[in-house]
Amino acid sequence: MSEERRREIGQSDAPVEDELHESFENTITEGGERLHRTGRTILITGFFGGLEVGLGVMAYLAVMHETGDHLLAGIAFSVGLIALFLAHSELFTENFLMPVAAVAAKEGSVKQLGKLWGGTLVANLAGGWVFMWIVMQAFPQWEPTVAESARHFTDAPFSLQTVALAILGGSTITLMSRMQQGTTSDPAKIVATVIGGFLLAGLQLFHSILDSLLVFGAIQSGAGISYLQWLGWFGYTLLFNMIGGLVLVTALRLLRTKELVAQRRREAPDDPDAARKDA
Repeated sequence: MSEERRREIGQSDAPVEDELHESFENTITEGGERLHRTGRTILITGFFGGLEVGLGVMAYLAVMHETGDHLLAGIAFSVGLIALFLAHSELFTENFLMPVAAVAAKEGSVKQLGKLWGGTLVANLAGGWVFMWIVMQAFPQWEPTVAESARHFTDAPFSLQTVALAILGGSTITLMSRMQQGTTSDPAKIVATVIGGFLLAGLQLFHSILDSLLVFGAIQSGAGISYLQWLGWFGYTLLFNMIGGLVLVTALRLLRTKELVAQRRREAPDDPDAARKDA
């Protein structure tokens, strides 16, 4: 009886609250659009994503150099995530909720998801490396700051703490994407973006892309950190970022809207590529 009454009160007869139904539709639509991008578009968008998050890293280093305060620097880092949002670029870790939900709803394939993830990840790192090279040439006085920031990650031993920091890094940025999908207000989306940036950088959570840019800057400035050290840190951080984003946020969100997912799967064609073609 309570479910019937809820449907009577709501504006639609969807099996979940109206707000969740609207958010679900937005999530599936945007996720499907990302999955059906061409390889060229994925690489260009990901490269720009690396450049734009670099703006946040530049702001972070500027504040850290002047104040030494991680929390203030975390707020400054939000500049990069705001640039990503307004420029419609993206980070690899933003691609957990929306594209996975679209695959679950048969709006795309696992193969397309793999292409999106792989292309975005490589392009993010390439764009970030290029941007950090420019930054370190422009601001050589930041070399001690970037070296100290990078060593916080590369010198950290693999432990339960570092695993937890990586899980929180992945879940935080995925939840940020979820909050952005939960409103149509651009100011509210920017507030969610600032919250995400503050938590990621201000609390020094382990994030595979963001922190890689700090390590790249340290390597380029001759801080004595090697790419092999970066790779050892990057491998487990990437894995636990994915666990945090996919398990703590994406899987629970799909469970909450499982009736809508099932409905979309019934309505979808057997071949997800039948209804759409790569642009």
